[in-house]
Amino acid sequence: MLQRQDYKINRYFFLAIIILFGVFLLYSLVQFLTAFLAAIMFYVLSKSPVEWLIKKKRWSKPMAALLVIVVSFFIILLPISLLATMLYSKIISVTSNTQMIIGPLKDLDAYLQVHLHFTLLSSKNIDQLTSWLTNFISSALNQGLNLVSDISMMYFFLYFLIVNINRMEAAVIFYLPFKRSKIKMFGHELKAQTVSNAVGIPLIAVVQGLVIYISFLIAGMNEAGFWAVVTGFSSIVPVVGTALVWVPVAVYLIATGHTWQGVFVLAWGSIVLSVVDNFVRFALAKRMADVHPIVTVLGVIIGLHYFGITGLIFGPLLISYFIILLKIYYLEFQQKN
Repeated sequence: MLQRQDYKINRYFFLAIIILFGVFLLYSLVQFLTAFLAAIMFYVLSKSPVEWLIKKKRWSKPMAALLVIVVSFFIILLPISLLATMLYSKIISVTSNTQMIIGPLKDLDAYLQVHLHFTLLSSKNIDQLTSWLTNFISSALNQGLNLVSDISMMYFFLYFLIVNINRMEAAVIFYLPFKRSKIKMFGHELKAQTVSNAVGIPLIAVVQGLVIYISFLIAGMNEAGFWAVVTGFSSIVPVVGTALVWVPVAVYLIATGHTWQGVFVLAWGSIVLSVVDNFVRFALAKRMADVHPIVTVLGVIIGLHYFGITGLIFGPLLISYFIILLKIYYLEFQQKN
């Protein structure tokens, strides 16, 4: 009995040391967490094609890894880089002239005061908005620089994950204290949630951005492409979504005397964009995992806080993974009680 008690003490002591080491390593390497999550995401998305190349086409693992890196760069990262360049140039122009944003808001405020006797902007609000814009622009520029290093580290991790394909899964199966059937379920749901978040969210944003771009072009808006991109990003915000952009745009057009253009954008967003959004979400829901809106909301909030712009995808992913682990824990331990 005494020997068994000593065994328990030694076991818990050893476990405590492992946990301390794990916390220390996580704290030391937390700056690479974004890159590692991105590598895991690309690894999950590319695993099936990589296995086909290795087993069916007899490719070497390093060659398959290089192909994934090249394809992901041209299909995903190159468009994102071009988009980032466009946004960066816009940010620089806004930095040098904040009146680009403040001016239209003042025009809208004047219209509201005359027709509705409602004041939107006070001098205090303008000062706060200017300060917020300055801080936001500075933060965006810093995150742009961090994104370059994150992409480099991501490809470093991704290369070795593919070269050692299936070894990570084998380690998970070996070390996790669950039955093999539960781990397989975890792997299946992890893949489904990864595809749903990593492919579904950006795809919806791209489709909605393209649809609203048509209306902005017809309405003759200046820099229609830029505002279409902003609208696409806003599709991630639940409940409000793209209306966060196209409604103020329509109101501004009407307020500045472009009545038919404003009414057109309002009608296009309310009818056409809503129909396209519902159709795309329905089509994706049949092919991908259904992500609950609460998961998206909380994930976006947490992701933006800890990971910056990349958190728009990684935030919902982390919450989805956490829910999967809770489900496995319940099936493995709680359901038996």
